[in-house]
Amino acid sequence: MHLWLLNLIICFGCTTKVKSVPIKGNLTAQLFNDLQIIWQSIIKESPETIAELQTFGSHPIQGDILPRIDRNALHMIWPSPAIPYEIHDEIKSRKSDIEAATKMISDKTCVTFHKRTSETDYLHFQNGQGCASYVGLIHGQQPIYVASDCRIGNIVHEILHALGFYHEHTRMDRDQYIKIFEENVMKKAWNNFSKQPGNTLNIPYDVSSILHYGSWYFSSNGLPTIESLVETEDMGQRRRLTKFDIERVQKLYNCD
Repeated sequence: MHLWLLNLIICFGCTTKVKSVPIKGNLTAQLFNDLQIIWQSIIKESPETIAELQTFGSHPIQGDILPRIDRNALHMIWPSPAIPYEIHDEIKSRKSDIEAATKMISDKTCVTFHKRTSETDYLHFQNGQGCASYVGLIHGQQPIYVASDCRIGNIVHEILHALGFYHEHTRMDRDQYIKIFEENVMKKAWNNFSKQPGNTLNIPYDVSSILHYGSWYFSSNGLPTIESLVETEDMGQRRRLTKFDIERVQKLYNCD
């Protein structure tokens, strides 16, 4: 596995089954036990964290985000809201899911997606061990990995990362809206829950955001790692863009 791949945002997209990822070196007994404990609890939410749990040696920030010097989304936006893309031949069978994911975004915002012609910077949907994407524009062919178990909502989640957005639960103002149970978080995954400074575009915190972790992400004991302090029934959902998900895209890309 390439070293740069280990620093990607890695998100599994299945709802009932999870694929394993090749592990470099020996799997320690402790890590094996940890994986066994959390297996069922994470699957209840969205198993976007399984691949990263099995590659802890990479030490990406937030567990699944490529480290950048400046977290401000405004420094990583695409120059145009018209985003070119390609789909690798290996995953042509996922064309309808990818198009449904892009449509979920373009139906509600001014950001559109079109097949690449000769553009230098473009999204390249390709096969991978899980759902994965860099955050913001990196220039050139920019991979978004789509494993067989990734669903439409997970692909939307990854496209939003590629547009420049980080996880909602790492916002500096989160304590008014969620509680983190550090004692239930896997020790090697605590950075996944660390607050990160950044531009929120003056949009209210959104517990139901498609970019928010679910209740059992990275649990070491099957108990919740996140609890909502506001009324919500779908924290960690991957079914739809919320009002504030839409608003953040509209603001970042100057939609009218």
